[in-house]
Amino acid sequence: MIEAVGLTKRYGDKTAVYNLSFQVRPGAVTGFLGPNGSGKSTTMRMILGLDNPTAGHVTIGGHPYRRLPNAARHVGALLDAKAVHGGRSARNHLLSLAQLSGIPARRVDEVLGVVGLQDVARRRSKGFSLGMGQRLGIAAALLGDPQVLLFDEPVNGLDPEGIHWVRNLMKALAAEGRTVFVSSHLMSEMALTADHLIVIGRGQLLSDMSVKDFISANSADFARVRTPDTEPQLREKLTSALTEVGGNVLPEQDGALRVTGLPLPRISDIAHDTGVRLWELSPHQASLEEAYMRMTQGAVDYRSTDDRKAGLQQPLPPGAQPPMPVPGQGQPDWYAPPPPQQGGRPFAAPQGAPGQAPAGPYGAQAAPGAGPGGQQAANPYAAQQPPTAPGAPQPPEAPAAAPAQPSGAPAPLPASAPVTDPTKPEDAR
Repeated sequence: MIEAVGLTKRYGDKTAVYNLSFQVRPGAVTGFLGPNGSGKSTTMRMILGLDNPTAGHVTIGGHPYRRLPNAARHVGALLDAKAVHGGRSARNHLLSLAQLSGIPARRVDEVLGVVGLQDVARRRSKGFSLGMGQRLGIAAALLGDPQVLLFDEPVNGLDPEGIHWVRNLMKALAAEGRTVFVSSHLMSEMALTADHLIVIGRGQLLSDMSVKDFISANSADFARVRTPDTEPQLREKLTSALTEVGGNVLPEQDGALRVTGLPLPRISDIAHDTGVRLWELSPHQASLEEAYMRMTQGAVDYRSTDDRKAGLQQPLPPGAQPPMPVPGQGQPDWYAPPPPQQGGRPFAAPQGAPGQAPAGPYGAQAAPGAGPGGQQAANPYAAQQPPTAPGAPQPPEAPAAAPAQPSGAPAPLPASAPVTDPTKPEDAR
């Protein structure tokens, strides 16, 4: 059993925990809840002797943690799953812990199987995912087969199957008579796992009771009642009848009625006596999350506000459209051709030696399709012609290209001049 009496911890002028007293009994899963900064991690560190309390004391089985003989055989804890030497394998990490506490090596293989890491036991932990790191931390907590276990956010990073496994593991450990103390922010998971709750806010105790009593004490149960939607006069008739006998009736947005102060059988009898048909009569009990939010609403230190974005978004000019994203832009292999120069002329090619193509991105390469001397070479992907037999007529040669124009703008062709194909022997007219 864990027992804290008047625990107080101050860091300079900041009080993290103040006069905190509670008991964690064996045979049940006790949830430890509270907003961020409420002092949960500090409390757990004081339980494990990692922090000295400013005032008060905490014991495990009647003794402070530091006075327990071979404490790892009595208490197992998971506070930080990343507190592992990344260069060690999962098995070597657990083996070093076992050797320090006199635990036989066979126990290492047993807990690796319990947490499902037997297939990656030889891998270095620095390559583990967050969920795998959590499993390794749970294995370290189970290594000494302790009677007291503390877990801080044990399902962080686990997939749904892993969360279900942790839930069943906690229940099984508590069923064996062990003391299980679990801190978590997942209210839905605590509702399925915990039997008892200890809730703190700003370092002080807010609640210490069972889950069922906590929900009942911090929420208002009510009954949902629905009458035929096509007959609104029946809803008004039933509202008047329930109000006369002391019920409190509030309309819901979907047309149903929320009734408090009357049990469900009494509501059914009143509806029958007044001749009102009911389409729905169901009890509603608040969830653990709703009760927790109601309890801790005054102990939350960090609250968000609406993001107004005032003055940050400027209206676009008329007719302007936002730029469209270019697929692949920003990737290492992404390439965009340069824009053409003004006047419609292409970019000037880099100057090189006469008859030598400029160097490409992979070294000195010829331009695509260029042969020796800069002449256009045959297309290497075009269909090859069969070799010409000896004596067969050769195809006519193309006329020589016109001499290059002197530097300056080329003279435009007359509008009436026909366009010919220099590759043909004569102009087809």
